[in-house]
Amino acid sequence: VQLVESGGGQVRPGDSLRLSCATSGFSFGDYYMSWVRRAPGKGLEWISSVNQRGAPTYYADSVKGRFTMSRDNAKNSVYLQLNNLRSADTALYYCVKGNKYSPKESDYWGQGTQVTVSS
Repeated sequence: VQLVESGGGQVRPGDSLRLSCATSGFSFGDYYMSWVRRAPGKGLEWISSVNQRGAPTYYADSVKGRFTMSRDNAKNSVYLQLNNLRSADTALYYCVKGNKYSPKESDYWGQGTQVTVSS
């Protein structure tokens, strides 16, 4: 199983980014997927999850209305659109594989992609 994130970078407040996670090694369409982040000096924050059909099942209050998670089962990939970025969104963003019944029963994580929001 592999999960490879991309799309991070350094941006200014108010900017947008689109993160991607390419996966392989498992039957992608059968599993919940999520994005989790870790800000500098802080713990992990679960920020979004989608079910097998791509319907969102969770957004953290901190990102609701600004971030949108999606998936493309034909491409074995998930995405996270980040709009109206704030300095508090600076973090390492991880793509996380759940199981068939729950996004939080995670067994594989990517290596992360860094998002830095700074003026």
